[in-house]
Amino acid sequence: MSLVSMKELLVEVEKRNLVAPAFNTTNLELTLGIMEGVKQTGYPVIVQVAPTNLKLSGFAYISEIVKLAAASVDVPVTLHLDHGMSMDDIKEAVRFGFPSVMVDGSQLSFEENISLTKEAVDYCHDYGVSVEAELGAIGGKEDDVSHDDDVRTNPKLVKEFVQRTGCHLLAVSVGNVHGLDQKPQIDFNLLREIHAEIDIPLVIHGGSGIPDDVLGKLKDYGVRKVNLASDLRRKYIETIGKRYVKNNDEYNLVSVLKEAKGQVTEVVIQKLYALNGSEINIR
Repeated sequence: MSLVSMKELLVEVEKRNLVAPAFNTTNLELTLGIMEGVKQTGYPVIVQVAPTNLKLSGFAYISEIVKLAAASVDVPVTLHLDHGMSMDDIKEAVRFGFPSVMVDGSQLSFEENISLTKEAVDYCHDYGVSVEAELGAIGGKEDDVSHDDDVRTNPKLVKEFVQRTGCHLLAVSVGNVHGLDQKPQIDFNLLREIHAEIDIPLVIHGGSGIPDDVLGKLKDYGVRKVNLASDLRRKYIETIGKRYVKNNDEYNLVSVLKEAKGQVTEVVIQKLYALNGSEINIR
C-alpha cells in the first residue's frame, strides 16, 4: 500500500495493541531488507533515517526508495525523520514528503526545548506531519555522535511539555542508551510514572541494546514506537565483512548485498516478534 501517515499507523498499532519498531535505514538494501521482514510478519513498521545518514544519499533518494518499498507490502508503513536537530532538517523532510519528523531539543534547556519543538509543531501542522519530541537526554553513541549526558525524563515536567508544544509523540530517557557500547537498564517505575501523566504515545530510543524479553514488556507502559538501528547496521556490515574474509577476491556485488539484505531481514523479524509476539499476524 502507499505510505501512510504516522497518525494512521498509530491508530492501527493502538487497535492491535502493538509496538511499531522504527528501523533506521541508510540505503536501498537496508530498506528492502526491512520490507521483507514486514511481508513475512504482517506487522506495521516505521522506516526512519537521521540527517547524519542522509549525507550518503540525501532526502530525495531515501524518500523515493521508502515510498516504492512501502507500495510493495499490504501493511501500514510510514517514513520518519530521526533526530532532526534544527528547523532546516525539519523543513527538508517535509519538503520531500516525510509524513513524520522528530525534532531533537534534548540537549537544550527546558524552555529552549519547548520553543524549538513548538516551532516545529506549528510548521508541520499545515502539512499534516506528525512531530516527535524528546524530553530528557539519552546517553550513548549514535553514528559518529556521542551523547555524554544521561538525564532521565522528569515525570513532573512531561504534562507541561506536551501541553505547551503540542507534540504528537514523546521520546523519553528511562535508562535506555544509544548504540551498543553501554548496557541499558530500563526503569519501568519511571516509565509508568511518565505514562500516567500523558496520553500520547511514548518512544524508546536505543532499542538495539535492550534484551528481547524487556522489549516485549514496553507496550504495557504506553510505548508505541521503539527505535532500532545498530542491530541492523552491525549485521549488514558484518555479513559483507565475512564475505570479504572468506574470499578477498570477491567481485559479485549482487550476491554479497543480497546476503546482507537477507541477514537484515532476519534481524527485523526477530525484533518484530520480540516486541509483538511470534505468531504470524497477517491481517
